Formats: sequence, structure tokens, C-alpha cells
Amino acid sequence: MAPSLLAAASPFLLHGGAAAPTRRAALRVAALKYDPAKVAPQSDRVLVRLQQIPEKSVGGVLLPKSAVKFERYLMGEILSVGADVSEVEAGKKVLFSDINAYEVDLGTDEKHCFCRESDLLAVVE
Repeated sequence: MAPSLLAAASPFLLHGGAAAPTRRAALRVAALKYDPAKVAPQSDRVLVRLQQIPEKSVGGVLLPKSAVKFERYLMGEILSVGADVSEVEAGKKVLFSDINAYEVDLGTDEKHCFCRESDLLAVVE
């Protein structure tokens, strides 16, 4: 009776007694790549490709992260919008706060995030 209780209480066993996925298997899952054009936000969310913050000034001086004036605000381009979004459309550049943005890794070199339409601060022309 004791061995069955021990096996049921073990957090490292899944259904059927199979061992939990190894760290190597977890790393393979994170390495998946998704085409940002095929990711469709739901409801009032928008998918934004983040604009790269310059590492050098125009004169070639390296900029430390502390030199970025508006580090809490981000700019990016909207790639796709949810069904309930009415004010903005794909292709617009927007300014938004990173407080409510949810950054996602789609497996590409660029950074992307989801945020609500109401969290967008401005459309940049």
C-alpha cells in the first residue's frame, strides 16, 4: 500500500507513471518559430513589433540604457489587430507603455508584444 501512495504523491511523475519532460525537451519547445503574420490577437488586443532602441547615437557614441529618456514607453508597428479593435489598423506606428504590454517570443530576431487597444498612448505619423 505504501509504494502506491508514494508514487501518486511524487510531483515528478505524470499520468501513467511516465517521467516528467527533461530540461532539454523544454528547451526544444521554446525554440519553435511562429510567423508573426499568422498570429491573430483576440478581442481588443493588438500584436506590435517593437522598434529597436538605438545602441549608438548619430555621432557613434555608445548609449547606456540609463541614457534612454523614456525607457518606460515603447514604440512599435502594429502587425495585426483583434476583432474588437476599431481605432487603429495594421501598419500604424504606435507609442504605448510597457506596464500593460505582454512581451512574447515568436522565435524570430525581432521582439513582439501584445497589448490592449486602450493601452495605446498615441499613433505616430
